[in-house]
Amino acid sequence: MKGNVNKLKYRQRGDAKLLTRALLMLLAALMLIPVVVTFLYSFFSPEEIKAFMQTRGNYDPGKWMDVKLSPQVFSLSQYYEILIRDNSILRMFVNSAFYTVLILLGQAAVIPMMAYALSRFRFRGRDAIFFGIIMLMLLPFQVTMVPNVLTLRSIGLLNTVWAVIMPMWFAPFYIFLIRQFMLGLPNELLEAAQVDGAGTFRCYLHIVLPVCRPIIGAAVALSFADCWNLVEQPMTYLSQRMDLQPLSVMFNQLASTSSGIEFAGATIYILPALFVYLYFLKDILAGVQLTELK
Repeated sequence: MKGNVNKLKYRQRGDAKLLTRALLMLLAALMLIPVVVTFLYSFFSPEEIKAFMQTRGNYDPGKWMDVKLSPQVFSLSQYYEILIRDNSILRMFVNSAFYTVLILLGQAAVIPMMAYALSRFRFRGRDAIFFGIIMLMLLPFQVTMVPNVLTLRSIGLLNTVWAVIMPMWFAPFYIFLIRQFMLGLPNELLEAAQVDGAGTFRCYLHIVLPVCRPIIGAAVALSFADCWNLVEQPMTYLSQRMDLQPLSVMFNQLASTSSGIEFAGATIYILPALFVYLYFLKDILAGVQLTELK
């Protein structure tokens, strides 16, 4: 009798897992529909896209909007227009990549070291610095915008690329995230390294960073999304330099009036973020699991 009850419970758990997996797969498919449609529409000809986009707002509210899943003629004209004929979008893409790479490099040098100092060292003013980081993390960009503009203007960086790059090196959320993870590292691990003759910097470089790789990978993926989608900072700090604007700022203008190449532009814009997410997927999952264990 007891064996039958255990078999029944095991079967119910298996059915619940299958149902949960099916629901998650359905939700994932629904979220991927816009990405798939954007990718498919990037192979339409610009003329067909213009004709399709002109029908926006002309539908009966009681009817479903027609969705085209295949072009009349398979075409790479949108990509040809962007990559070869008109390089304005490609130039903005390069600007976005330039900002993202320099911001991530600066954060890699600054943020883990700051988190290590705030989590492992005791010094005067440490709690005040951490409290300031928490406050900056909670404040929206609109609150700190005016002080940032005044500071950047006073040091001569306004309307330069460094006005966008340098403030992002000290992103408070990622300092907080990595610092909280480092607090859970066992003291015995660092003490054993120090007994073997490792100094502070060596412990940080060879012990702390490898152990914190999952949370750092998750932070890199999240920070890449923030950097790639910058809007407020370039619009505020580069208001007089339209040639330095990233693609994220100009993308709304690209879609406001149909030019026939908006879907290829959207595909090019999505692909880097997708590749970065897939590359750091294991680190993201490991970081989430280790955070839950702590």
